[in-house]
Amino acid sequence: MDDTSFPVVGVAIAVVSSFINGSTFVLQKKGILRARKSGGTYLADCVWWCGTLAMIVGQIGNFLAYNVAPAVVVTPLGALGVLFGAVLASWLLQEHLNLIGKLGCALCCCGSVVLIIHSPKSENVTSRVELEERLMDPVFLVYISLVVLSLIILVGWLSPVHGKSNIMVYVGICSLLGSFTVPSSKGLGLAAQEAFSGTTTSDSGALYLFLGLLGILVVSILIQFTFINKALESFSSNMFEAIYYVTFTSCVIIASAILFREWTAIGIVDFLGILCGFITVSVGVALLRISQETTLTWSQTKAKED
Repeated sequence: MDDTSFPVVGVAIAVVSSFINGSTFVLQKKGILRARKSGGTYLADCVWWCGTLAMIVGQIGNFLAYNVAPAVVVTPLGALGVLFGAVLASWLLQEHLNLIGKLGCALCCCGSVVLIIHSPKSENVTSRVELEERLMDPVFLVYISLVVLSLIILVGWLSPVHGKSNIMVYVGICSLLGSFTVPSSKGLGLAAQEAFSGTTTSDSGALYLFLGLLGILVVSILIQFTFINKALESFSSNMFEAIYYVTFTSCVIIASAILFREWTAIGIVDFLGILCGFITVSVGVALLRISQETTLTWSQTKAKED
């Protein structure tokens, strides 16, 4: 009885967390608009802080859900947050997606679910030593180096110049940081078991690993948080949330596949599923971009007529 109840509890928590996460960007955007209207800073706005609190609660819920239900079941439910966010943004922010935008949002969600279902599943890493071996794998180090280089280019060059005009700049920064946050989150538990076990098996190496992963996690989250709010200052919340969910999920899947060498277990069916998922997601993102440009052009034309 208990074995069958755990997945149900995990799914229930994941669904509630998805709805909470779906409200995060909308509330933060509402706070930014309220602060802009009053001439103050959004850091002093209660609605913005409600959105920030919703983000914290939602992430805690996701952590609990992953511990009581399989990730392959929990992760696709994040698409519910995207759809809920679009509905909430339409009500609170009057951000109405046109037909192209609605189709793009639906394709992003469907493509992400297909991508998650067919993505390779993580192998269990049961010890800190095994985790360190995976982290020092040359392939993973090359990948992380490319991610760091991409982030330097995005943050240092593209963000100041094109950030406010191209949504993919901020989305790229926040999504690429998922390559650090997810492995760090997975590794903290293993390192903590040995670092704070209070037995003879605990050593300074485990403590250093724990502190290093914790530092990486905190820095990554703070940078993500900063650029999420920069994105919400310039773009609609429902569009950012849809594209961000897609790209963040894709980056996490790629990072996990490289770290845990999962590509060796991909069959032809899963490969075709992943390919179809990426194509569907790409079409969805393209439609959202077209929707944004169409809406912007219409707004500019109406403003000139007025």
